[in-house]
Amino acid sequence: MEVFERIKEIRKTFFNDSNLEFANFMGEKTSTTSGWVSGKRGIGRSVIDKITSKLPNVNPSWLLTGEGNMLTDTQSQTFHSNARQVDDLSYMNVPVIHIKAQCGYLAGYGDAEYIDTLPTMPVIVDQTYHGKYRIFETEGDSMDDGSRNSICDGDKLLCREVRRDLWLPKLHINDWYFVIVHRTKGISIKQITAQDDSGNITCHSLNELFNDYTVNLDDVVEIYNVIKVVERSMRL
Repeated sequence: MEVFERIKEIRKTFFNDSNLEFANFMGEKTSTTSGWVSGKRGIGRSVIDKITSKLPNVNPSWLLTGEGNMLTDTQSQTFHSNARQVDDLSYMNVPVIHIKAQCGYLAGYGDAEYIDTLPTMPVIVDQTYHGKYRIFETEGDSMDDGSRNSICDGDKLLCREVRRDLWLPKLHINDWYFVIVHRTKGISIKQITAQDDSGNITCHSLNELFNDYTVNLDDVVEIYNVIKVVERSMRL
C-alpha cells in the first residue's frame, strides 16, 4: 500500500470517504485533497505532518512507511474495546444540509452532481428504508417550546421526502413535523396544522413567539417528514 492509498484509508475511516469533509477539516481545497489520494503526485513530508497534526491519533510511522497500525497503540486499543457488533443492523449514508449550505441547496436540490458534493452522515437503521433521505441542520428556536417534542437550534434531523404526488389531496399533517423547501423563502421546519383544497398549508411554530403563516404548495419544491433527531446540540 502506497502513501496515497493510506491517506485514502484515513479519509474513509474518519470522513466516510467524503472528500469535501476531508478537505474542510484539513483546511484545503477539494482539488488538493483529491490530489493527495490520486497517486498522480508525490506526497511531501509537509502533507504527512499536516495530517498527523490534525489527526493526532493517526500513527505517523504507519502513514509514512506502512509499518504498524493506522491508529496509535492507545487509540487502537480504545477503539477496539469500545466497538460492539450489533446483529441485523446496517447503516445508510445520508447527505447533510448544513445551515450555511442551505442557499446552495435551493439552487442545486435537483442536481445529482451537487448532491454528491454534500457531506454525509452514517445513520444506523434496522430495516430497509425506501425513498430519498436528507439530514437538515436546524437554525433558530421557532420549534422550541421547552417540551420534549422541541426541535432545538443546531439539531440535525433525519428526514424522508414526501413525493409530490402524495401532497394532494392531503398531507398526513397529524403524524409528522415537516421540512418545507420553498422556492423563495428557503428551508423551514414546521408543524402543518391545516391544508385546504387549493393547496394552501398553514405552517405553525411550537414557540408561541412566532406567528403562523400560509404557504401554497405551488411555491414549494420539496417536502420532507422529520423522522428523528440524529444529533442534538447540547448548550447551557
